[in-house]
Amino acid sequence: MIERQIGIATAAGAMNTFVCHPERGGPHPVVLFYMDAPGIREELRDMARRLAAAGYYVMLPNLYYRGGVEDLGPLSPDPESPMRKRMTELMYSLNVPLVMADSDALLAFAETDPAADAARVGAVGYCMSGQHALGAAARYPGRVKAAASFYGTWLVTDKPDSPHLTVKDADAEIYVAFAETDPYVPVDWIEPLDQALAAAGLRHEVELYKAADHGFAFPQRRTYDRDAAERHWERLFALFGRNLG
Repeated sequence: MIERQIGIATAAGAMNTFVCHPERGGPHPVVLFYMDAPGIREELRDMARRLAAAGYYVMLPNLYYRGGVEDLGPLSPDPESPMRKRMTELMYSLNVPLVMADSDALLAFAETDPAADAARVGAVGYCMSGQHALGAAARYPGRVKAAASFYGTWLVTDKPDSPHLTVKDADAEIYVAFAETDPYVPVDWIEPLDQALAAAGLRHEVELYKAADHGFAFPQRRTYDRDAAERHWERLFALFGRNLG
């Protein structure tokens, strides 16, 4: 396995990005792995490695680079704790246009790397970044061939750039997973999202993970659910396998 920490040039500065891919057999399809709100940590790098071991060129960017922050460290369950407040501040400093500009830079870098096949791209996002996985599918129709959101926030809003509206511009297979118990992502979103994906004529699946909580895929999270997490890997590998090869 090849692993590198790279500063990718953007208009806002160097975006530190963890890149990993198999040593042999390239070029490999690119996977944009968008982080969740607690930021980059070894837990996410291990997940990126698991994806890369299946034959992908995985890019895990630090979306908080503008704030000079990467790993926030252990988070207190107290919403009033300084670190929780800092996480919330950083999370709300992002929006879809900023992250799509970062994605432009990621793919521009991948185009220069012989190990990457930047014409075949998948995207996956968790929590705050589920919207960005769907956003990437809409921004790069045909190039992003598969996108997945796991307990993604802000997928259905009343704004004109709501992901459930803009995803019509995609040409990709879409997979969206909801947790049955989730204080941040209401299951009421399932029907309008499913209807929007169907109306757009996209191959898609919107799945509810029964008895699972928000964050179920993260091994270090209090809400980790092994069965749900392994189902998430099964769905993700099948999605990318069908569409990226």
